[in-house]
Amino acid sequence: MLIYLSFFSIVMYISGLLSFCLNRKHFLMMLLSLEFIVLSLYLNLFILLSYYSNEYYFSMIFLTMSVCEGALGLSILVAMIRTHGNDYFNSFNLLW
Repeated sequence: MLIYLSFFSIVMYISGLLSFCLNRKHFLMMLLSLEFIVLSLYLNLFILLSYYSNEYYFSMIFLTMSVCEGALGLSILVAMIRTHGNDYFNSFNLLW
């Protein structure tokens, strides 16, 4: 059963990376893809910790850090929409 779950988490990770590479024009889609990757890594960590019968304290720390990363990404998205009006990277000029 753990083999199927680990295979599922690997497929989730690869599909998250694929969607991150294909949707690189929209900042919101990139953030959603990153959260999907983090979710697959969390599932893989949970499977690994349950396989070795360890405590789940590190998984709570990982989940806390991923929530902080998501909140930081959303705050950057809100700031970008307020200043530029959309979330396209093409309209975001880095030189001015």
